[in-house]
Amino acid sequence: MLFSLSPPMAANLCGWTLQSPSLYNFRRPTVRSSFIRSSSSSSSSSNGNLPIKESFSGESEADVVVIGSGIGGLCCGALLARYGQDVLVLESHDQPGGAAHSFEIKGYKFDSGPSLFSGLQSRGPQANPLAQVLDALGESLPCSKYDSWMVYLPEGDFLSRIGPTDFFKDLETYAGPSAVQEWEKLLGAILPLSSAAMALPPLSIRGDLGVLSTAAARYAPSLLKSFIAMGPKGALGATKLLRPFSEIVDSLGLKDPFIRNWIDLLAFLLAGVKSDGILSAEMIYMFAEWYKPGCTLEYPIDGSGAVVEALVRGLEKFGGRLSLKSHLENIVIENGKAVGVKLKNGQFIRARKAVVSNASMWDTLKLLPPGALPDSYVKGVNTTPQCESFMHLHLGFDAEGIADDLEIHHIVVNDWDRGVDADQNVVLISVPSVLSPNLAPPGKHVLHAYCPGTEPFSLWEGLDRRSAEYKNLKSQRSEVMWRAVERALGPGFKREKCEVSLVGTPLTHQRFLRRNRGTYGPAIEAGKGTFPGHSTPIPQLLCCGDSTFPGIGVPAVAASGAIVANSLVPVSKHSELLDAIGL
Repeated sequence: MLFSLSPPMAANLCGWTLQSPSLYNFRRPTVRSSFIRSSSSSSSSSNGNLPIKESFSGESEADVVVIGSGIGGLCCGALLARYGQDVLVLESHDQPGGAAHSFEIKGYKFDSGPSLFSGLQSRGPQANPLAQVLDALGESLPCSKYDSWMVYLPEGDFLSRIGPTDFFKDLETYAGPSAVQEWEKLLGAILPLSSAAMALPPLSIRGDLGVLSTAAARYAPSLLKSFIAMGPKGALGATKLLRPFSEIVDSLGLKDPFIRNWIDLLAFLLAGVKSDGILSAEMIYMFAEWYKPGCTLEYPIDGSGAVVEALVRGLEKFGGRLSLKSHLENIVIENGKAVGVKLKNGQFIRARKAVVSNASMWDTLKLLPPGALPDSYVKGVNTTPQCESFMHLHLGFDAEGIADDLEIHHIVVNDWDRGVDADQNVVLISVPSVLSPNLAPPGKHVLHAYCPGTEPFSLWEGLDRRSAEYKNLKSQRSEVMWRAVERALGPGFKREKCEVSLVGTPLTHQRFLRRNRGTYGPAIEAGKGTFPGHSTPIPQLLCCGDSTFPGIGVPAVAASGAIVANSLVPVSKHSELLDAIGL
């Protein structure tokens, strides 16, 4: 069953985060025992006051069992714990976080996934969904703020600043007066729609008719006010929020090549598709965040792993449990209902109320016994198109010879004509030690470069990871990232100076993230399909994460986890939480 939202509701679930759903660890990461536990050992929580049974023997149980500790799974589990539910989150890896986990080698602390954030410290009805979850958990996330990133385009290299005026200067220099005029026209048309796109707090949404109380009735005055403020023309434009953004661009008659290419690049960075495949709501939310006075980007001071740590703290604070290295065999179905899970070591964990899968739709399917789902549902999953996978380059190197004013983020586009979604064409680079020196040893830098969701799995399928063929292909396919890094860091960077050098492939994604074909997620284009809802044909089995509404990206998966958690508790408890955090 699909749970669809009106345009204003859907729009506010899509705050902006550049997401690389990565990997990765060729070597096992350092396990920080201060907050994570393994099902193979028994110990008490670091704060000493959580009566948690670490090691399962025979049969254990919980109100809700969550499969996977990605951002979606942790948001779901932590909120359920906040609601007073007995929650157990199971993770196969030895680190929590899924695609957002971090790892450490030789004193270098690497992000494996998300690196470009905004709105992490925002609060209130228009806040990023992840920020709303953290607020509900009473967790803060110290961040560094900045407002620029380097871009390397066929037209030239320049420092791009966010904000209402600075980008016009770049357009004047690299694209010309016509591009400036078209950009002004675009902002004038879409920024008024942002009030509708941000009218409902994501935390108010739930997957049942209770949403009429927690969202529709509760925020009706603000919705009405936003539509009145937009006027008849603006209100009519709001009907396009769930249509492809390209339709708005086309309706405005925007033809400048640079403007069209830049819009496609922003859409691709946001959702893995070009402007003809992304919801207008997502793009309008992002434009409102990036082109308003005083806007900034944010990076967690302790790296993207700090986001995961904050969610785990919230989970445990309210009595929730996290079990690492818990390898799942299957979801157990009795009398047509999901009643728990079986681990590969034979242990059974009963779920008194629900099982929630944070795995992808394809990987969730593999955990169910044959015949548990209708053939039509299985066919729908198996025919859902998939985004391609990733190539990654993680480097630790000496900062000597590197510019002191190095930017944290760099984006390289090699050829507009090939399209931003072509393989080996766009490379993203993050050097977080620029803002957070604690992520690398003194005088060093830590770097993550990647080709985002464009690496064909078919090139790697069936290869033996120990073979010379695999190693040669890694060398060939990583070269575009090495060249991009050399372009961004300048002549002071030398490959041989790297103390840590790791290359990740689609097979790495598949292996460490349990991702079918190493995929970025479903390739569902706006106007041609919708992301599935969170319920399934099996009672007491729900799903969250990037295979469900509202889709791919950190804010989206955080919202999906919150929706599922809200749906599993009474409307009264949901309303009490909204009151408690001032929503």
